[in-house]
Amino acid sequence: MSKTINDLAAGTAGGIAQVLVGQPFDMVKVRMQTSVKGQYKGMVDCATGILKNEGPLAFYKGTLTPLLGIGACVSIQFAALEYTKRLFAQQNAALGLGGPGGLQLGTGQIFTAGVAAGLANSVVSGPVEHIRIRLQIQSNTNRIYNGPLDAIKKIYSGYGIAGIFKGQGVTLLRESTGYGVYFLAYEKLVQREMSSKNIRRDEIHPVNAVLYGAGAGYALWAVIYPIDMIKSRMQTDGFSPSTGQKYKSALHCVRTVWRTEGISAFTRGLGPTLIRSPFANGATFLGFEMASRMLNA
Repeated sequence: MSKTINDLAAGTAGGIAQVLVGQPFDMVKVRMQTSVKGQYKGMVDCATGILKNEGPLAFYKGTLTPLLGIGACVSIQFAALEYTKRLFAQQNAALGLGGPGGLQLGTGQIFTAGVAAGLANSVVSGPVEHIRIRLQIQSNTNRIYNGPLDAIKKIYSGYGIAGIFKGQGVTLLRESTGYGVYFLAYEKLVQREMSSKNIRRDEIHPVNAVLYGAGAGYALWAVIYPIDMIKSRMQTDGFSPSTGQKYKSALHCVRTVWRTEGISAFTRGLGPTLIRSPFANGATFLGFEMASRMLNA
Protein backbone atom coordinates (compact mmCIF):
# COMPACT_ATOMS: atom_id res chain seq x y z
CA MET A 1 0.00 0.00 0.00
CA SER A 2 2.82 2.42 0.87
CA LYS A 3 4.34 1.96 -2.60
CA THR A 4 1.01 2.77 -4.24
CA ILE A 5 0.63 5.90 -2.11
CA ASN A 6 4.14 6.99 -3.10
CA ASP A 7 3.31 6.35 -6.77
CA LEU A 8 0.15 8.46 -6.44
CA ALA A 9 2.10 11.32 -4.85
CA ALA A 10 4.92 11.16 -7.40
CA GLY A 11 2.39 11.01 -10.23
CA THR A 12 0.68 14.11 -8.90
CA ALA A 13 4.01 15.96 -8.98
CA GLY A 14 4.51 14.86 -12.58
CA GLY A 15 0.98 15.90 -13.54
CA ILE A 16 1.30 19.39 -12.06
CA ALA A 17 4.61 19.88 -13.88
CA GLN A 18 2.97 18.74 -17.12
CA VAL A 19 0.08 21.21 -16.88
CA LEU A 20 2.17 24.25 -15.94
CA VAL A 21 4.60 23.65 -18.79
CA GLY A 22 2.19 22.45 -21.47
CA GLN A 23 -1.05 24.42 -21.00
CA PRO A 24 -0.28 27.36 -23.36
CA PHE A 25 0.62 24.95 -26.18
CA ASP A 26 -2.47 22.86 -25.49
CA MET A 27 -4.62 25.99 -25.71
CA VAL A 28 -3.36 26.71 -29.23
CA LYS A 29 -3.74 23.04 -30.22
CA VAL A 30 -7.39 22.89 -29.13
CA ARG A 31 -8.28 26.17 -30.84
CA MET A 32 -6.75 24.89 -34.10
CA GLN A 33 -8.30 21.43 -33.83
CA THR A 34 -11.79 22.83 -33.36
CA SER A 35 -11.53 25.72 -35.83
CA VAL A 36 -13.19 25.84 -39.22
CA LYS A 37 -10.95 25.35 -42.22
CA GLY A 38 -8.99 28.52 -43.02
CA GLN A 39 -9.74 30.28 -39.72
CA TYR A 40 -6.05 30.29 -38.82
CA LYS A 41 -3.07 30.47 -41.16
CA GLY A 42 -1.00 28.43 -38.71
CA MET A 43 -0.09 28.08 -35.05
CA VAL A 44 1.67 31.46 -34.93
CA ASP A 45 -1.42 33.17 -36.35
CA CYS A 46 -3.60 31.33 -33.81
CA ALA A 47 -1.34 32.20 -30.87
CA THR A 48 -1.05 35.82 -32.00
CA GLY A 49 -4.82 36.10 -32.31
CA ILE A 50 -5.36 34.76 -28.80
CA LEU A 51 -2.74 37.12 -27.38
CA LYS A 52 -4.13 40.16 -29.23
CA ASN A 53 -7.83 39.54 -28.63
CA GLU A 54 -7.84 37.86 -25.22
CA GLY A 55 -4.56 38.75 -23.53
CA PRO A 56 -1.68 36.60 -22.19
CA LEU A 57 -3.74 35.02 -19.40
CA ALA A 58 -5.98 33.44 -22.04
CA PHE A 59 -3.26 30.85 -22.64
CA TYR A 60 -4.02 29.54 -19.15
CA LYS A 61 -7.78 29.62 -19.62
CA GLY A 62 -9.33 26.55 -18.03
CA THR A 63 -6.09 25.75 -16.16
CA LEU A 64 -7.73 25.07 -12.80
CA THR A 65 -9.50 22.01 -14.20
CA PRO A 66 -6.38 20.34 -15.62
CA LEU A 67 -4.22 21.43 -12.69
CA LEU A 68 -6.49 19.49 -10.34
CA GLY A 69 -7.73 16.94 -12.83
CA ILE A 70 -4.55 16.16 -14.76
CA GLY A 71 -2.69 16.00 -11.46
CA ALA A 72 -5.18 13.32 -10.43
CA CYS A 73 -5.01 11.69 -13.88
CA VAL A 74 -1.24 11.37 -13.95
CA SER A 75 -1.31 10.24 -10.32
CA ILE A 76 -3.73 7.42 -11.19
CA GLN A 77 -1.84 6.71 -14.39
CA PHE A 78 1.53 6.14 -12.71
CA ALA A 79 0.00 4.26 -9.77
CA ALA A 80 -1.73 1.83 -12.18
CA LEU A 81 1.43 1.53 -14.27
CA GLU A 82 3.73 0.78 -11.33
CA TYR A 83 1.22 -1.59 -9.72
CA THR A 84 0.90 -3.59 -12.95
CA LYS A 85 4.66 -3.60 -13.41
CA ARG A 86 5.07 -5.03 -9.90
CA LEU A 87 2.56 -7.78 -10.69
CA PHE A 88 4.49 -8.72 -13.82
CA ALA A 89 7.79 -8.60 -11.89
CA GLN A 90 6.38 -11.02 -9.30
CA GLN A 91 5.20 -13.28 -12.10
CA ASN A 92 8.62 -13.16 -13.75
CA ALA A 93 10.40 -13.88 -10.47
CA ALA A 94 8.21 -16.94 -9.85
CA LEU A 95 9.15 -18.22 -13.32
CA GLY A 96 12.82 -17.35 -12.96
CA LEU A 97 12.63 -14.66 -15.68
CA GLY A 98 13.59 -11.00 -15.88
CA GLY A 99 16.76 -11.09 -13.79
CA PRO A 100 16.90 -10.31 -10.05
CA GLY A 101 13.37 -9.83 -8.74
CA GLY A 102 11.93 -10.29 -12.24
CA LEU A 103 12.28 -6.54 -12.78
CA GLN A 104 13.38 -6.72 -16.43
CA LEU A 105 9.93 -6.70 -18.01
CA GLY A 106 9.25 -7.83 -21.56
CA THR A 107 7.92 -5.60 -24.32
CA GLY A 108 4.41 -7.04 -24.10
CA GLN A 109 4.35 -6.66 -20.33
CA ILE A 110 5.37 -3.00 -20.47
CA PHE A 111 2.84 -2.26 -23.21
CA THR A 112 0.08 -4.01 -21.22
CA ALA A 113 1.01 -2.04 -18.09
CA GLY A 114 0.78 1.15 -20.18
CA VAL A 115 -2.65 0.16 -21.51
CA ALA A 116 -3.82 -0.50 -17.94
CA ALA A 117 -2.50 2.92 -16.91
CA GLY A 118 -4.33 4.58 -19.79
CA LEU A 119 -7.64 2.86 -19.05
CA ALA A 120 -7.44 3.73 -15.35
CA ASN A 121 -6.53 7.30 -16.20
CA SER A 122 -9.35 7.74 -18.74
CA VAL A 123 -12.07 7.59 -16.08
CA VAL A 124 -10.84 10.98 -14.85
CA SER A 125 -9.15 12.38 -17.97
CA GLY A 126 -12.28 12.11 -20.12
CA PRO A 127 -14.49 14.50 -18.13
CA VAL A 128 -11.54 16.70 -17.09
CA GLU A 129 -10.48 17.28 -20.69
CA HIS A 130 -14.09 17.75 -21.75
CA ILE A 131 -14.56 20.59 -19.25
CA ARG A 132 -11.15 22.08 -20.08
CA ILE A 133 -11.86 22.10 -23.81
CA ARG A 134 -15.29 23.71 -23.31
CA LEU A 135 -13.60 26.52 -21.37
CA GLN A 136 -10.74 26.86 -23.85
CA ILE A 137 -12.91 27.40 -26.91
CA GLN A 138 -15.17 30.08 -25.46
CA SER A 139 -14.20 33.68 -26.11
CA ASN A 140 -14.21 36.44 -23.52
CA THR A 141 -17.12 38.14 -25.28
CA ASN A 142 -19.34 35.05 -25.54
CA ARG A 143 -18.97 33.22 -22.26
CA ILE A 144 -21.25 30.28 -21.60
CA TYR A 145 -19.50 28.98 -18.51
CA ASN A 146 -18.06 30.99 -15.62
CA GLY A 147 -15.35 28.51 -14.72
CA PRO A 148 -15.07 24.73 -14.36
CA LEU A 149 -17.62 24.28 -11.56
CA ASP A 150 -20.20 26.33 -13.45
CA ALA A 151 -19.53 24.25 -16.57
CA ILE A 152 -19.97 20.99 -14.67
CA LYS A 153 -23.23 22.17 -13.06
CA LYS A 154 -24.73 23.44 -16.32
CA ILE A 155 -23.73 20.38 -18.36
CA TYR A 156 -24.89 17.94 -15.68
CA SER A 157 -28.21 19.72 -15.14
CA GLY A 158 -28.93 19.71 -18.86
CA TYR A 159 -27.53 16.37 -20.02
CA GLY A 160 -26.74 14.27 -16.96
CA ILE A 161 -23.67 12.12 -16.43
CA ALA A 162 -23.58 11.26 -20.15
CA GLY A 163 -23.03 14.95 -20.87
CA ILE A 164 -20.06 15.11 -18.50
CA PHE A 165 -18.54 12.01 -20.11
CA LYS A 166 -19.16 13.15 -23.70
CA GLY A 167 -16.51 11.68 -26.02
CA GLN A 168 -15.55 9.00 -23.50
CA GLY A 169 -15.44 6.19 -26.08
CA VAL A 170 -12.81 8.01 -28.13
CA THR A 171 -10.97 8.89 -24.93
CA LEU A 172 -10.75 5.21 -23.97
CA LEU A 173 -9.26 4.37 -27.38
CA ARG A 174 -6.80 7.26 -27.20
CA GLU A 175 -5.63 6.56 -23.65
CA SER A 176 -5.24 2.79 -23.96
CA THR A 177 -3.41 2.87 -27.28
CA GLY A 178 -1.40 5.99 -26.57
CA TYR A 179 -0.19 5.14 -23.09
CA GLY A 180 0.72 1.61 -24.10
CA VAL A 181 3.14 3.12 -26.62
CA TYR A 182 4.12 6.02 -24.34
CA PHE A 183 5.31 3.96 -21.41
CA LEU A 184 6.81 1.29 -23.65
CA ALA A 185 9.03 3.91 -25.30
CA TYR A 186 10.07 5.43 -21.96
CA GLU A 187 10.74 2.13 -20.18
CA LYS A 188 12.75 0.73 -23.09
CA LEU A 189 14.99 3.82 -23.07
CA VAL A 190 15.42 3.49 -19.29
CA GLN A 191 16.14 -0.25 -19.57
CA ARG A 192 18.74 0.38 -22.26
CA GLU A 193 20.65 2.87 -20.12
CA MET A 194 20.46 0.70 -17.00
CA SER A 195 21.75 -2.29 -18.97
CA SER A 196 24.51 -0.48 -20.89
CA LYS A 197 25.85 1.35 -17.81
CA ASN A 198 25.00 -1.35 -15.24
CA ILE A 199 23.26 1.17 -12.99
CA ARG A 200 20.07 1.31 -10.93
CA ARG A 201 17.04 3.29 -12.04
CA ASP A 202 17.62 5.94 -9.38
CA GLU A 203 21.13 6.51 -10.75
CA ILE A 204 19.87 7.71 -14.14
CA HIS A 205 20.70 11.39 -14.60
CA PRO A 206 17.66 13.71 -14.36
CA VAL A 207 18.50 15.20 -17.76
CA ASN A 208 18.10 11.76 -19.30
CA ALA A 209 14.69 11.37 -17.64
CA VAL A 210 13.68 14.58 -19.42
CA LEU A 211 15.08 13.38 -22.76
CA TYR A 212 13.44 9.96 -22.46
CA GLY A 213 10.16 11.61 -21.50
CA ALA A 214 10.42 13.85 -24.56
CA GLY A 215 11.02 10.82 -26.79
CA ALA A 216 8.08 8.98 -25.24
CA GLY A 217 5.89 12.02 -25.84
CA TYR A 218 6.70 12.03 -29.54
CA ALA A 219 5.92 8.30 -29.73
CA LEU A 220 2.59 8.97 -28.02
CA TRP A 221 1.48 11.72 -30.39
CA ALA A 222 2.67 9.87 -33.49
CA VAL A 223 0.09 7.21 -32.64
CA ILE A 224 -2.83 9.17 -31.20
CA TYR A 225 -3.00 12.60 -32.81
CA PRO A 226 -5.83 11.87 -35.28
CA ILE A 227 -7.77 10.16 -32.46
CA ASP A 228 -7.17 13.20 -30.27
CA MET A 229 -8.50 15.49 -32.97
CA ILE A 230 -11.73 13.46 -33.18
CA LYS A 231 -11.99 13.56 -29.38
CA SER A 232 -11.70 17.35 -29.43
CA ARG A 233 -14.39 17.60 -32.09
CA MET A 234 -16.71 15.30 -30.15
CA GLN A 235 -16.16 17.15 -26.88
CA THR A 236 -16.87 20.56 -28.41
CA ASP A 237 -19.87 19.41 -30.41
CA GLY A 238 -23.43 20.21 -29.39
CA PHE A 239 -25.13 17.88 -26.93
CA SER A 240 -28.21 17.40 -29.08
CA PRO A 241 -29.53 18.45 -32.51
CA SER A 242 -31.26 21.41 -30.86
CA THR A 243 -27.90 22.67 -29.52
CA GLY A 244 -26.02 22.39 -32.81
CA GLN A 245 -24.88 18.77 -32.69
CA LYS A 246 -22.95 17.89 -35.86
CA TYR A 247 -21.80 14.34 -35.14
CA LYS A 248 -23.96 11.35 -34.22
CA SER A 249 -20.95 9.27 -33.17
CA ALA A 250 -17.15 9.18 -33.35
CA LEU A 251 -17.31 7.20 -36.60
CA HIS A 252 -19.73 9.72 -38.07
CA CYS A 253 -17.32 12.47 -37.00
CA VAL A 254 -14.42 10.74 -38.80
CA ARG A 255 -16.45 10.33 -41.99
CA THR A 256 -17.77 13.90 -41.89
CA VAL A 257 -14.38 15.49 -41.31
CA TRP A 258 -12.78 13.33 -44.00
CA ARG A 259 -15.49 14.21 -46.53
CA THR A 260 -15.73 17.93 -45.82
CA GLU A 261 -12.21 18.91 -44.79
CA GLY A 262 -9.88 16.22 -46.10
CA ILE A 263 -7.02 14.37 -44.49
CA SER A 264 -5.21 17.57 -43.48
CA ALA A 265 -7.89 18.19 -40.83
CA PHE A 266 -6.66 15.16 -38.90
CA THR A 267 -3.27 16.81 -38.32
CA ARG A 268 -4.48 20.39 -37.78
CA GLY A 269 -2.84 21.79 -34.65
CA LEU A 270 0.00 19.24 -34.76
CA GLY A 271 2.64 21.99 -34.75
CA PRO A 272 2.00 23.32 -31.22
CA THR A 273 1.59 19.74 -30.02
CA LEU A 274 5.04 18.75 -31.30
CA ILE A 275 6.56 21.87 -29.75
CA ARG A 276 4.75 21.28 -26.45
CA SER A 277 5.40 17.55 -26.24
CA PRO A 278 9.09 17.40 -25.24
CA PHE A 279 8.66 20.10 -22.59
CA ALA A 280 5.43 18.76 -21.07
CA ASN A 281 6.37 15.08 -21.16
CA GLY A 282 9.96 15.71 -20.12
CA ALA A 283 8.64 17.67 -17.14
CA THR A 284 6.16 14.88 -16.33
CA PHE A 285 8.77 12.15 -16.08
CA LEU A 286 11.28 14.42 -14.34
CA GLY A 287 8.66 15.30 -11.73
CA PHE A 288 7.70 11.66 -11.26
CA GLU A 289 11.25 10.29 -11.08
CA MET A 290 12.52 12.98 -8.71
CA ALA A 291 9.48 12.70 -6.44
CA SER A 292 9.80 8.90 -6.44
CA ARG A 293 13.43 9.10 -5.39
CA MET A 294 12.62 11.41 -2.50
CA LEU A 295 9.62 9.39 -1.34
CA ASN A 296 11.38 6.03 -1.60
CA ALA A 297 14.72 7.19 -0.14
